[in-house]
Amino acid sequence: MNTLTPNDLIILRLLQENAREKLESIALETGLSVATIQRRIKQLKSTGVILGENAVVAPEAVGFQMTFLILVELERERIDQIDAFRRKVRAEPHIQQCYYITGEADFALIALARDMRDFENLTHRLFFDDANVKRFRTSVVMNRTKVGLCVPLT
Repeated sequence: MNTLTPNDLIILRLLQENAREKLESIALETGLSVATIQRRIKQLKSTGVILGENAVVAPEAVGFQMTFLILVELERERIDQIDAFRRKVRAEPHIQQCYYITGEADFALIALARDMRDFENLTHRLFFDDANVKRFRTSVVMNRTKVGLCVPLT
């Protein structure tokens, strides 16, 4: 685990709020120089603390009107079959998030679809065409109340 300084936490908090925050603003907030901020950000990226920077796109603005929560149960849980399912899910652009979980299901997925036909096609690609998928249960998202990947930093 990385040892993060209080200034690192400030940098991370500011970058989570706005990945394009000006270095000068971060320097002002931390009391560090711009050059030090640049070095710290580079270090945070190289050690895997900062995984990437993304634009957050409203799904409905680009035609994805539906969001689904899907619980997937596999027939067999051998590591090679779990890895095969993970690879398939990673390659599927309609899947936004995938979690390997405990409990009744093996995976929880967040998926987008343009409409029900689009979702039906997704289910065929991911589930019906995979002999190792025992069952899946789907919930339609009625409202995106909170969406984010920010880690709480204190």
